Amino acid sequence: MGNRRGKWLSFALAGVLAFGLTACGANGGNTNGETPAAGDGNGNGAGAGDGKKVTITFQNIYPDPTDPKYKMIREIVSKYETEHPNVKIELDSLNTDQQKLKLKTQAASKEIPDITIVNPAAQMQPFVEAGLFAPLNEMVEQNGLKDTFQEGILDYYTFDGNLYALPDGNNIGVVYYNKSLFEKAGVEVPQTFEEMVEAAKTLKAAGITPIAIGEKDSWTGSFLFMNILLRTNGPGFLQSVLDGSKTFEDPAFTEAVDAFQSLVQASAFQEGATSFDYNAGENLFKTGQAAMYYMGSWATGGIETSEASKNDNIGVFKFPAVNGKGDPNEFMLAPGSGFAVSKNSEHLEETLDFLNFFMINYPIEAFKVKGAVGVAQNIDEDFAAAGYSKMAVDVLNLFKEVKGGDLSFDNTMNPGTSQIHLSSIQNLFVSKKEAADVAKEHQKAYEDNK
Repeated sequence: MGNRRGKWLSFALAGVLAFGLTACGANGGNTNGETPAAGDGNGNGAGAGDGKKVTITFQNIYPDPTDPKYKMIREIVSKYETEHPNVKIELDSLNTDQQKLKLKTQAASKEIPDITIVNPAAQMQPFVEAGLFAPLNEMVEQNGLKDTFQEGILDYYTFDGNLYALPDGNNIGVVYYNKSLFEKAGVEVPQTFEEMVEAAKTLKAAGITPIAIGEKDSWTGSFLFMNILLRTNGPGFLQSVLDGSKTFEDPAFTEAVDAFQSLVQASAFQEGATSFDYNAGENLFKTGQAAMYYMGSWATGGIETSEASKNDNIGVFKFPAVNGKGDPNEFMLAPGSGFAVSKNSEHLEETLDFLNFFMINYPIEAFKVKGAVGVAQNIDEDFAAAGYSKMAVDVLNLFKEVKGGDLSFDNTMNPGTSQIHLSSIQNLFVSKKEAADVAKEHQKAYEDNK
C-alpha cells in the first residue's frame, strides 16, 4: 500500500509539519547572494521612507472578486500605501495558468515583476538556477516573520541554503459536496471511488452536474488524477520513476488512468470542462450548479462565503480508496504558491520592505475574511468562535489526520515531462484512450526530458 518512509516521504511530509513531522528540504539551484535587509514592516527599512516616488509591480493569482483573498490583498496594499505615501503597489491579478505563461515570457527576457508568484520545488528551480530571484534570508528574519511559518514549510522554497519565496498556503486535496443536491438525487457520501462513480451517474441522471472542474487550467485534472494514483500505488510513485525502480508503464499507473477515465465516461464533469478556467469551474460549485468539487483546501474560504454554503449546505470528505487500494488519510499535499522578489528589481529595498509587511499581515487579514484555512503561517485563533463554518472547521480537522501523501506532478517532475503529462490528462476529458498508450506517452516524455 506504499508505506514508504525514505527521503521522498519526509520531503513530502513538510506539507503537514504543523503536526510534528520532519523534512529534509528541497535542494538544487546554484544562485548565491545576500539581500539588503528589509525594514521593520512599518516604513523604517532602508529606502522605504526616503520620499522618492516608487511603483512596485505585484503579480498575483487573486483575480476573482468572490474569493476572500481578492479583498484581503487589496486591504493590505491599501494599508501599506497609506503608511508609505511615496510607494504605489500596482497589482497584476491573473488566474494561475495565465500567470505561469506570463512569467515564462517575462523570465525569458529577464524582466520579471518586482514581486511574482512561483510554485514550489521543481517548478521554481529553473527560475532560481537562472538567477532571477533575490534571496530572502535576511528579510525573513525581520519582525519575526520567519517564526510565523509552520515548521519545515519554507524548505520547499529553499535551494542551496537560500530562501527564494514565501508561501501563501499549506494545503491538502479534499472533496467538497453540496448536501442539498446530494439529497435531491438521493445520493450518500461515497465511501469508495466506485461509489463516487455511481454517485456521479445518479446525479447526472437527476439533471445535476456531478463534479465541477476548471480543466482549461490543466493542473486541475492532474491534481485529481494524482490523488487516484496515490490510492492505486501509495505515496512516492513519481520518486520511484525518478530513481529507476518503476516506469510509467507500471500497473499502478495504468490502473489509475482507467479509474480516472471511468469518472469521465460516467459524465461526471460539466460539459465542455476543458473550456472552463479555474475560477469558472469553481464558480459552478460556489453557485450551487454542481454537486462535488475536488480541490486543494485553499478553496475553503471562497466556498465558505459563497451562495451554495448558506445554512451549512457544504460538506467535505476525504478522497476514497480506489479498487480497495490506498489510505484516505494519505492526501495530495500542496505547499502553496510562493511570493518571490526579482533580483533585478529597480526598487529592491522597498520591495523587500513591502513583502515583509504583506506577509506579516497576511494571516491576520486572511483570518478576518474567512480565508485562513490552509494558510502556511501559524494562526493561534479559535476558528469556530470567529464564525467560521462547520465545513471550514471540518477541513481544519482533516489536517490532523494526515499520514503523508504526494506532491503534485509538476512540483515533482521537470517542466518538459510535466507539460506532456498535463496535456495527456487533459486529453482524457475529450476522448477515451487506452491506458497503456497514456503510460507509453508519459514514459517517452520522461525519457526525452531527463
